[in-house]
Amino acid sequence: MTTTRLPIHDAIAPLLEALKAQGRAVLQAPPGAGKTTVVPLEILAANLSRGGIVMLEPRRLAARAAAERMAQSLGETVGQTVGYRVRGEAKVSKATQIEVVTEGILTRRIQQDPELTGIGTVIFDEFHERSLNADLGLALCLEVAGALREDLILLAMSATLDAEPVAELMRAPVITSEGRSFPVESRHLPRPLHKDIRWETAMTDLVEQAVRETDGGVLVFCPGEGEIRRLEGTLQNRLPPDCHLRPLYGAMPFTEQRAAIAPVAQGRKVVLATSIAETSLTIEDIRVVVDGGKARRARFDPGSGMSRLVTEPVTRAEAIQRQGRAGRVAQGVCYKLWTKAEEGALPAYPPAEIEAADLTGLTLELALWGTTPDVLPLLTQPNAGSFAEARGLLQMLGALDSEARITDHGKALARLPLHPRLAHMLTRAGPEAALLAALLAERDPLPRAAPSDLSLRLKALRDPKDYAAEHPWPANSGALQRIRAEAKRLRGQLTETASSDLSDAEMAALAYPDRIGLRRKGPAPRYVLSGGKGAVMSEEDPLAATRLVVVTDLDGNPREARIRQAIVFSEAELRGLYGNQITWQNRCIWDKRERKVSARQQEVFGTLTLDDRMWKDAPDDDVARAMLEGIGDLGLNWSDAARRFAARVALLRQAGEDLPDMSDAALLDSHEDWLLPYLTGVKTAQDWKRFDMLDALRARLSWNQMQRLDAATPAHFTTPLGRKIPIDYSGDHPEISLRLQEMFGQTTHPMVGKTPLRVTLLSPAGRPVQTTLDIPGFWVNSYPDVRKDMRGRYPKHPWPEDPREADPTLRAKRRG
Repeated sequence: MTTTRLPIHDAIAPLLEALKAQGRAVLQAPPGAGKTTVVPLEILAANLSRGGIVMLEPRRLAARAAAERMAQSLGETVGQTVGYRVRGEAKVSKATQIEVVTEGILTRRIQQDPELTGIGTVIFDEFHERSLNADLGLALCLEVAGALREDLILLAMSATLDAEPVAELMRAPVITSEGRSFPVESRHLPRPLHKDIRWETAMTDLVEQAVRETDGGVLVFCPGEGEIRRLEGTLQNRLPPDCHLRPLYGAMPFTEQRAAIAPVAQGRKVVLATSIAETSLTIEDIRVVVDGGKARRARFDPGSGMSRLVTEPVTRAEAIQRQGRAGRVAQGVCYKLWTKAEEGALPAYPPAEIEAADLTGLTLELALWGTTPDVLPLLTQPNAGSFAEARGLLQMLGALDSEARITDHGKALARLPLHPRLAHMLTRAGPEAALLAALLAERDPLPRAAPSDLSLRLKALRDPKDYAAEHPWPANSGALQRIRAEAKRLRGQLTETASSDLSDAEMAALAYPDRIGLRRKGPAPRYVLSGGKGAVMSEEDPLAATRLVVVTDLDGNPREARIRQAIVFSEAELRGLYGNQITWQNRCIWDKRERKVSARQQEVFGTLTLDDRMWKDAPDDDVARAMLEGIGDLGLNWSDAARRFAARVALLRQAGEDLPDMSDAALLDSHEDWLLPYLTGVKTAQDWKRFDMLDALRARLSWNQMQRLDAATPAHFTTPLGRKIPIDYSGDHPEISLRLQEMFGQTTHPMVGKTPLRVTLLSPAGRPVQTTLDIPGFWVNSYPDVRKDMRGRYPKHPWPEDPREADPTLRAKRRG
């Protein structure tokens, strides 16, 4: 073992002591301390582990690089004492005692062998990244250690981890390694970046400044491959000739990743990297970091059931990690694309992946383990909505039964290193689906400007020469090579090799049964998906006029996702694949736009309507129930009589009578109970406008209640002519209105019980003349003046001097 002294060596003794005493620890060490390559070797040298040491790395590049560096320090090649195992590649032997693996591999190993036979120590490196697989792996290991393997050593290591929560979960001490290998100077922007300046423009200037002011290799942090490529283009002619630009991102071939890590023979290296370079990697000869201040994360929206990549400001923890890259091998400088004042507003830590990612894979693993997240020792519980969405998808795929227990099919899906959607497609369609599964699991091999048609990608894979001759969008040869290699590996993992005769579209529909899209009516290429969500396609896309598609990639917009990749799907293919799920349904609904009940017979698949016909003999009860929904939309229709009746009931309720609440809110809340039997024949807003609710309201009262209502609050006042005038109870006083001449001969004031009626006396033309609570007093005091005025206006009508002795009338005087 080499004897190079690193900062982590000062923490080795207390770390080994903690592991020896308690079997668990959390190691906090700054970037550049050397924890990734030193700690596993020190545990091995101390003979603490009763079996092999497995160390988890979040990324394949970091896993390979860590294994190579440890092997080099032992004077060996990878695959002897130290080996690695990543997806699709392994370098291990019988002599291997330290195995560096990517996180999903540990989960598979625990599921297949819960006792972790032959393994004595599990190390979770860079645990601060809080990947979903790391959270799950730690939770499963804690269960294994608690129930089956008390001797299992568990160690979580991180540079920027908030250590206390994970230490509490593990019931482990925190060991801290102080100090960075070399100091790093921070250089911020002097003023905030103007909103009109593009990120690539600002970064080009900052990288050029960093190269001009410093010596040594430069590491530039970008959010994604697209930004790397654009920045590479703008920097080509802006940097000195001795600067070598080296992209570094996860989808690159490993040989090109090695070139970015290795030192250059002459000149300076400028590495344009994603967050892949934040942790675990020591990129040779880097002295300078330029941090663009952006990070790209996958966000899952349970409302849409879709994930989308979002670009967000970097967190303080990530910024510390990135800055530390400049101090790995010498004193360094970190240029930051933000001001010192803006740094304080950065969030402290990035969200754990379990809080923001698609949980379908996790949900399947939990079902295979036979548990639920609430009983598993997870550092962070998953979002309830996302978990329910994932469980629903797995039930749709047949991986879980109706009680959310894993099925044999679900166990088969869990064995494949794919998203459950693609694993379902592969197991159902057989080896012929391997190429499509590998394609859908990989980044798009065609440029962003290419049409959405998935068939173009498959043609580029199957017939690259014909594709290149026929289409102007160049395919990424590295991506095509990776897809073909992955397809070959997937075919080898299938236990049953029976082929199917399914089309590409049918295979895609197996993976995405909830994303079969039916074009909506109208000129715009808008689609409704079988799972109920909406999607839109570019109007220039060749598939824009297609009636049915299977959508395999969306941008995840929660309102209406943009279709980035799809394949034409015929109705015959849909019926052949999902015919048993296509049903006829009778639907009576309220059409808000047409303002009427719509009665239709529809042939449906999920939320797609394949055929739609008028339901001519819809039962009255179904129509009436749909109309109830319309009444909720239109509101109650009050006639004067219905309003007066409700007012009488309200008055008596206030007096303590046990009568129904007839306020608008209460009536709408219970309208199914009292209104439904009366809605026969009511189908439209116009029908409802003509409808009188009075009979339905009266039916709410029993015979006895009606008797009490009529006695206490009579509906009418009988005039001296014998006419019945409705009494209005809606105001603060019961009220009637009638012609003044009709009250001739009335010598007492009309009453409701002990309450006087408010009487509005009208002229022959129906205009108010006087409102009074005292008719006898009106005859004596006000009538003489009214008589003088009215005789001049209405000479043909009687205006006796003493109205108390006159006969009531509604007629004019007879002609003499």
